[in-house]
Amino acid sequence: MSTFSFKQFSIKQDKTAMKVGTDGVLLGSWAPVHHNPFSVLDIGAGTGIIALMLAQRCSAEQIDALEIDEEAHEQAVENFEASPWGDRLFCFHAGLDEFIDEPEDEYDLIVSNPPFYAEDYKTENEQRDLARFQDAMPFEELVEAADLLLSENGIFALIIPYKEEEKFIALAKEAELFPLKITHVKGTPKSEIKRSLLAFSRNEVPEIEIDELIIEIHRHVYTPEYIELTKDFYLKM
Repeated sequence: MSTFSFKQFSIKQDKTAMKVGTDGVLLGSWAPVHHNPFSVLDIGAGTGIIALMLAQRCSAEQIDALEIDEEAHEQAVENFEASPWGDRLFCFHAGLDEFIDEPEDEYDLIVSNPPFYAEDYKTENEQRDLARFQDAMPFEELVEAADLLLSENGIFALIIPYKEEEKFIALAKEAELFPLKITHVKGTPKSEIKRSLLAFSRNEVPEIEIDELIIEIHRHVYTPEYIELTKDFYLKM
């Protein structure tokens, strides 16, 4: 499916290896915006879906996205321009290391759905590998960028495999970024925790908000919590 339609915008995804997936939708719906961010940065934009979801959810005037892959960058730009919020969205074609070399701005909300698969296998599709492999954007680099670019009262939110949670929280702590909220995501009530949604800030909170989100009761029957989280986006929710 080369175009994925949401309630207020559509995502074209014919040019890029990374298609619209649950992880991006989860982060786009979950990332905290209660602090009314003025500026947002999406690191590793892919099709631009998370930035677009945040444009729909909050009134941030500056929503920047960063994408290293040329075709994904073109696709994100196309999706931004076709959306109702084109004037607030901008996609840089650069890697994170280039981007943080000369930081221009601070951001009140930084989000990322970073490439995961740290396991040692590569497929025949180099573009997809680049998008999916952690060596394209190591966690250390992500934490360093968040530390450099996050405003004083900003929030840094991301989605990672649950098995990486402890390591990531330890890395963030070294940069004095502390967890604020953690949501553990399970596919079904009986399955194992698969993903962690994490939100960090520069201020340590006395109590971290920790909860669990189950996506489906059984195949294509979604839980009330997942429907509540995503209903502003998915057409059929």
